[in-house]
Amino acid sequence: MLLKIGSSGADVSKLQTALGLVADGNFGPKTESAVKAFQTKNGLTADGIVGDSTWSKIFSTTPSTPITNAGPLNLSKLAGVIPSHVIAQIPDTASKFGITTNLRLAHFLSQCAHESGSFKWVTEFASGSAYEGRKDLGNTQPGDGVRFKGRGYIQLTGRANYGKFSQFCGEDCVANPELVATKYPMMSAAYFFNSNKLWAICDRGDGADTVLAVTKRVNGGTNGLDDRQKYFTKFWALLK
Repeated sequence: MLLKIGSSGADVSKLQTALGLVADGNFGPKTESAVKAFQTKNGLTADGIVGDSTWSKIFSTTPSTPITNAGPLNLSKLAGVIPSHVIAQIPDTASKFGITTNLRLAHFLSQCAHESGSFKWVTEFASGSAYEGRKDLGNTQPGDGVRFKGRGYIQLTGRANYGKFSQFCGEDCVANPELVATKYPMMSAAYFFNSNKLWAICDRGDGADTVLAVTKRVNGGTNGLDDRQKYFTKFWALLK
């Protein structure tokens, strides 16, 4: 095993997922920095190169439960259940964020479905004025609360989060916030999952305890838990 700057492929994606990074499969400066930070924290030579010792250490300190249902995503099973324009967004999103199993996909879609009213809503109904002046969201300029209200299947909120997502997607969603709703509703939701290290929780299994754990990380509590569970049960039955 030897991964370093310039490496690419499935092993790099697996590494990035374990380190809580965007799993784009390309070993660049951000991946190198994360590797060095991990090596320093774990008493390894901080050279940013993933050899056998670093690889073994990374995967001995992350959840060891086998990922359920690894293999091709069963997108055809979703036809007629999820709108076709939503299904069309899955392949690109899955490849960028390490949605490599049907279990991860079922958990992800169930949370998106609940938060968006079964993929109908991509913009928060409220005006967003409640976010005005919220420095924790980066809303430091007049009108930021309304301008950067929740958008996407899992509502991206606040100037700071729009800015971070812009760096990932390569388009200026600060200058054009509507892009999150019109072009990136699913990708912004997967960005949230990745940023909050939700994939490892999804990998725990298909039990109600896992749905609860994912819900708490997404919602901050258990609001809508029954509905989220119903969606998960429905999607998992189709996908597994």
